[in-house]
Amino acid sequence: MSSQTRFEGPVITRASFRIADYLSNTNVQLGATYPVGRQSTKAYTDGCKAAADYMNAAPEEIVIGPSTTQLFRNLSMAIKWRPGDELVLSKVDHEANIASWVDIASRLNLTVKWWSPEPSTNPKLDPRDLEKLLTPKTRLVTCTHTSNILGTIVDIRAIADAVHRIPAAMLCVDGVAYAPHRRIDVKALGVDFYSFSWYKVYGPHIAVLYGSEKAQEQLASLGHWFNPTTTLENKLGLAAANYELTQALPKVVEYLASHDQAETATHEARLAEVLLSYLRGREDVTVYGETSSDPDLRVPTISFNVMGWRSREVVETMEKQSDFGFRWGHFYSKRLCDEILQSGEEGVVRVSMVHYNTEDEIQRFVDTFHEIVRPK
Repeated sequence: MSSQTRFEGPVITRASFRIADYLSNTNVQLGATYPVGRQSTKAYTDGCKAAADYMNAAPEEIVIGPSTTQLFRNLSMAIKWRPGDELVLSKVDHEANIASWVDIASRLNLTVKWWSPEPSTNPKLDPRDLEKLLTPKTRLVTCTHTSNILGTIVDIRAIADAVHRIPAAMLCVDGVAYAPHRRIDVKALGVDFYSFSWYKVYGPHIAVLYGSEKAQEQLASLGHWFNPTTTLENKLGLAAANYELTQALPKVVEYLASHDQAETATHEARLAEVLLSYLRGREDVTVYGETSSDPDLRVPTISFNVMGWRSREVVETMEKQSDFGFRWGHFYSKRLCDEILQSGEEGVVRVSMVHYNTEDEIQRFVDTFHEIVRPK
């Protein structure tokens, strides 16, 4: 969050060295039988296995791609849609988990139903509201695990259970804003599809999509007609996985596994409480999402507005007079900002914290904010 905070050095250093080594010594096409070819193939395969293991998935159940947005687009084109299918889409989501589904529904004349909480500062994706939208025609439900605006943690298991009461229905979850803060276990969550981006967890700019073995039965392959179709990579990969970045993932996973999840959640909750306790005490501030720092309810992604201040004005004024780095805008969750939060043309002010931030940093941010962003 602070420009003085050094990015998580150990993992970046290890990953970058591994990328450089691959490009210098094993940068050949995969699948060859000569020694360097075998070495290159093994490095890539090990990267895919590390990504799968991190999510508690089988290697055959994941595909690496350039972004979560692109992977969801590929998925939307691969599902074997049927006339009359219905899609239930969350309006709390980042557009990555909306646009592809709206587009395919428009192209194929499918029905879109919006799962949209009533306008409020703390909207929730309630499984009981979802159940009212489900019918025997429901084919896909999409939602976020954690909103990149609200920071609120969604009960994915309860949603998955509701979705799977419809025989052919599947659940697709965007985990990009959740992944930096908690471990992901796709089997425990009961999801059909789940994606996140590795650069959000201190790794290279690539993403991973999980698709359960059962859900893959409802996919057609996007690959060449003569290629295998037994894995999710076969079906959706389209040779888009970056070899040198993928083979660096074991170093990222090694770093992530070295942190105790419970300790990380507790530490991040303390960080969030420093900021939230201050914001709660200002009558001119509207906090979006949970105002509690309870780690069972939220991650330390905190968005707000200040009465009398434009979002951009808050950030740029702070940047001119301090060394803190944070942002303003809708962060590609424009439907959420416009229709539910009604946060204004410039969206929200967002402060994002992770495990390597310190309480002293956040307190310094609060003190600086208090001096600069005064009530108007």
